[in-house]
Amino acid sequence: MGILPVIIQPLIETIHIATLGTMASIVLALPVAFLAARNTTLNSATWLLGRAILVASRSINTVIWGLVFVAIFGPGPLAGIFAVAARSVGFIAKLIAEASEEVDHGQIEAIEATGARTLQVYATAIMPQIQPVLIGTSIYRWDINVRESSVLGFVGAGGIGLQLYASINGFAWSQVLVVLIAILAIVVISEGISAYVRSRIS
Repeated sequence: MGILPVIIQPLIETIHIATLGTMASIVLALPVAFLAARNTTLNSATWLLGRAILVASRSINTVIWGLVFVAIFGPGPLAGIFAVAARSVGFIAKLIAEASEEVDHGQIEAIEATGARTLQVYATAIMPQIQPVLIGTSIYRWDINVRESSVLGFVGAGGIGLQLYASINGFAWSQVLVVLIAILAIVVISEGISAYVRSRIS
């Protein structure tokens, strides 16, 4: 089990990639969601732009995004963070956009009647209504991103996948087994955390 001390840092790096990538995608997903929701977008052109971003983000696999950002930034966890964020934006924004279209319009009209500006309407009438969806979706996506981050090392985007790739190339099958068990462990833990948090907010 001499491999265990070696994989601790890559495991932590994998969790960091998933967490930071998810956080970045939340920041980016909110404006995209408002563009893609019919009741919050400015016009048909901005709606089409929002929808195009949703489709582009969700159509490209995380590993492909990883290859793109490795080419831009070079190998390392930064490329992994951007890959996770690029893939997650469409997922989170789509669900937030759907939630935005289902909000109580009475609250929006009441805030608008006070003379509130657009950003104030979003902050006081829309955001409180979509907050449970935002939190639940973000936690669920983080759980998915932990799994996806574990293989980004195969394309040089950091994390435990890099150690797994090295072990496979070295035909060190006992190390491969330990790494796979470690990946399984963090996936199970992240899924448990995700399920617990979502149950608390539902």
